[in-house]
Amino acid sequence: MLKKSIIFTFFIALFSISLFSVMPVQANDMLGVEYAGYSGLGKSDVRMVVANIIKIVLGLLGTGALILIIYAGFIWTTSMGNQEKVDKAKKTIWGAVIGLAVILSAYAITNFIIKSFYDASMGGYYG
Repeated sequence: MLKKSIIFTFFIALFSISLFSVMPVQANDMLGVEYAGYSGLGKSDVRMVVANIIKIVLGLLGTGALILIIYAGFIWTTSMGNQEKVDKAKKTIWGAVIGLAVILSAYAITNFIIKSFYDASMGGYYG
């Protein structure tokens, strides 16, 4: 019985201490807002952040497709007449070109949609 009482008292004390530590945080409702300007973060729209992330990802995918094309060209150049390597290089180039076309079309569609959303809400092109 005494052990249960000690455990119960411990949890009550722990709970009450946690309540007292929350009160100063609730008193300061704009905690950290003044530091956003100092850090260079600025005020940015969520849509523009997402659009920039999509553009970066699509740019990286395009770079990967170009690296695949260069790799396949290297394989083809060093194949020394081996038809199996030439066929592998052709398939890789063809797949990379198709992937690059898909990436470019995804970039164009994304850019159009983001521009349309921005024009509808802000009345101008975001640049």
